[in-house]
Amino acid sequence: MPRVRGYFHPKTATGDASIVPAPPWHYSGDLLTVEYRTDPERVRELLPSPLEPAADDPGAVALIWADWQSCADAGQELLDPVRSQYQEAFAVVRCSYRGRPYSRCVHIWVDKDFALVRGLHQGYPKKLGAIHQTRPHPFGPAPRIEPGARFGATLAAADRRLAQVVVTLREPSATAGFVNAHPMAHHRWLPSIEKGGGLALDELVESRAASVEAGPPWRGDARLELFESPTEELARLVVREPIAAYYQQVGVVWDGGRLLETATSDAE
Repeated sequence: MPRVRGYFHPKTATGDASIVPAPPWHYSGDLLTVEYRTDPERVRELLPSPLEPAADDPGAVALIWADWQSCADAGQELLDPVRSQYQEAFAVVRCSYRGRPYSRCVHIWVDKDFALVRGLHQGYPKKLGAIHQTRPHPFGPAPRIEPGARFGATLAAADRRLAQVVVTLREPSATAGFVNAHPMAHHRWLPSIEKGGGLALDELVESRAASVEAGPPWRGDARLELFESPTEELARLVVREPIAAYYQQVGVVWDGGRLLETATSDAE
């Protein structure tokens, strides 16, 4: 019998066509983070059982833009940039599982198929979108990483703009925020192929970086706007109170997660 290979679909005789290679996955990125407070009930409605709202500051949200380059161990994707470069924007909240704090990505958009599939494997609810952000550069008109530097970022999906922001850096910071600072608590869901069969895959998983390196974070102010869309719900996380904005360059390695529970969700 023929044997097909590949970490993910499509599986072929060689495995070269697999949309993503096997982990570990390595990432280098520029992150623009905007933290604010929304109605805690709007966060609560996004937390399926057995997750609970965070005990402190339950309405805190981080909206993050990321300009990524990524690759597998051999690093070949970096020499073929269409396979390594992508943009991402995602909303993160905080929650609790058995008394332990977690972060959770509740909305996320990317602009490449490999990034979408990789995220679905990790439990991120990824969709396709159009994401853009200002890149720093030491020459010309682009902003430097310094006081007063201004960065813009936009997010759109299905022909609708969902968010836009202008961030002005003020000073170096001790952290890059607190909302996205915990391991991720995500659900991996897959409906049964049989109609009415419920979920064939129903897992609550913990996902965290195997290693992280990062440049100095900068803190600033943000002017963030969210927009309504007929097919997206980011605007439900309405901005009630700004907290702060941050810029940081990071390097991350992801090499698998941990199963917390199975068959726990109240998803429909």
